[in-house]
Amino acid sequence: MTEPHVVTLDPITLEIYWNRLISAADEAATGLLRTAFSTIVRESNDFATVLMDINGDSVSENTGGLASFSCILPRTTKEFLNRFPAEGWRPGDVIVTNDPWIATGHLPDFTVVTGIFHADKLVGFSGSISHSPDIGGAVWAADCRDIFEEGIRIPPCYLLRDGVWNKQMLDILLGNVRVPRQVLGDLQAQVVAAEVGARRVAEFLADTGLPDLQELSLALQERADRAMRRAIAELPDGTWHAEIAADGFDEKKTLISCTVTVSGDTMAIDYSGTSPQIDRGINCVMNYTHAYSVYPVKCALDPFTPRNEGSYRAITVTAPERSILNPVYPAPVSARQLTGHLLAGAIYKALAQIIPTKIIAECGGAPTMRALFSGAARDGAAFSQVLFASGGMGACPHKDGMSATAFPTNVGAGSIEAYESVAPIIV
Repeated sequence: MTEPHVVTLDPITLEIYWNRLISAADEAATGLLRTAFSTIVRESNDFATVLMDINGDSVSENTGGLASFSCILPRTTKEFLNRFPAEGWRPGDVIVTNDPWIATGHLPDFTVVTGIFHADKLVGFSGSISHSPDIGGAVWAADCRDIFEEGIRIPPCYLLRDGVWNKQMLDILLGNVRVPRQVLGDLQAQVVAAEVGARRVAEFLADTGLPDLQELSLALQERADRAMRRAIAELPDGTWHAEIAADGFDEKKTLISCTVTVSGDTMAIDYSGTSPQIDRGINCVMNYTHAYSVYPVKCALDPFTPRNEGSYRAITVTAPERSILNPVYPAPVSARQLTGHLLAGAIYKALAQIIPTKIIAECGGAPTMRALFSGAARDGAAFSQVLFASGGMGACPHKDGMSATAFPTNVGAGSIEAYESVAPIIV
């Protein structure tokens, strides 16, 4: 681990710096939105951008990004660093993967990360996760029997090296998808976002005179960690249990068994008793299970402190191996959101026994529903479109829930006119 450069940061300066880094992540997100080809990014907001320090710990994230992506991207970056040590990174290098067990739990999500350089030194990482319009295979289907049916899997590799695109990898990828122009366009948009984030952080360091991100990152993480621990410490010590019975697949019903334990300023969430993994694509890898467990707790206990790596350090999440919440390779995982989006409800059902006024009601948008359209238009051109649909968000004791908002994710239905303009469909 890199040792920080020691500089004293007063609370006001720290707040200013924090907001500037959040702004940099937001600008990276804007770059992705404006240059993406697919409607799943431009209309449905199925992406996130994150800025990280030299250790891969998140420092800031865009304000409108998917919380699951923001929570997982640092974990994926640390795996990149295991395979591509920091001393080997050069300006213009970009690493990519869509491996479900390394990244976000299913193949359509691409993780793209580049280095942040300041004064000729690697000081951090800028990256994004975005849902691709197509990944080959069975078109985001839940009925696949293993991951090999679900599409093409790209292990961590260079998307660009020294600013030069990895043509061999792209040829393999684009030769296995239905809409290669859109897939490539979205990957290029992710590279744009990564470069924008890296450039803004380098400018920030030059403006502030900081030699790197390390001390600032540790200070921001400490603030987020302290805020969460303070919120947990207000809860009574004890253990609370809840279960949710889910539809599963066909006749194979599934059970989510959740036990929440509070001890001092820490919380443990355990899913022992949850159904075993099945041979259909609704299994959730541990990265995804962790993300959609800690995020609902953050929303309930500490909703206003900006999220970074420190936000979740006081929370541990465990699930039995080979369960539907911690499957082993090569389990099918394509529609993992059909299970993962239910975790917030299980956690809130447990926490409602002690903090009912801080818990929202069940949501009409969990799990998020989507319609998939693919085929050939009259001119023979291939198309692949995903339309999201959601009911309302659950109400809290003092306020109605938001309409057509999918909690715990925040993907949107998007503009019907936009979908109809790019594909031969009528909604």
